[in-house]
Amino acid sequence: MPGLIGKKVGMTSIYDAEGKNIPCTVIEAGPCVVTQIKTVETDGYSSIQLAFDDKKEKNTPKAMSGHFAKANTIPKRKVIELKGFVKNWKAGDVITVDYFHDDTWLDVSGISKGKGFQGVVKRYNFKGVNDATHGQHNRMRAPGSLGASSYPSRVFKGMRMGGRMGGAKVKILNLRVMKIIPENNLLIVKGSVPGSNGSYLIIEK
Repeated sequence: MPGLIGKKVGMTSIYDAEGKNIPCTVIEAGPCVVTQIKTVETDGYSSIQLAFDDKKEKNTPKAMSGHFAKANTIPKRKVIELKGFVKNWKAGDVITVDYFHDDTWLDVSGISKGKGFQGVVKRYNFKGVNDATHGQHNRMRAPGSLGASSYPSRVFKGMRMGGRMGGAKVKILNLRVMKIIPENNLLIVKGSVPGSNGSYLIIEK
């Protein structure tokens, strides 16, 4: 799953060749710096560590500053590991959005927007009571029964109930690449991606 780290810029719309207005998301994809090469001999597995988005030296722990100095780069905010790169990259190499120049479909993952404590209608798409009868008047969005009272006298784990919603990792598969603007490191994909503007994304081939 080779790819890059990106940042969600926002949404826009573009017109395709047929004149249709297509909603799109603008992503700042890279440039990412290769900060470490992990191998089976030294680490027990093989992967490439990527870093993205500059960070002030004074806000970086000494250990991390030394780690980035080995790759001849300034400190970064976001660091991830990815496997499956075909090209033999070296520490200090910079990977830009041109890495996706021949790709039509990408997978994008990120942290979804937090929505706070929500009920079952919004959280799990419960129908609610729309055709209430028999005196029903104030329980339109209630979840209903949670289980028997006599046996087992408890609520089973996994019962769908109200609770905190959002703020979880979400991956959107097969997003179509509409346009690449290499001079600004911008990637425009069709549709929406998880997270708010300015949040980090992982873009995979």
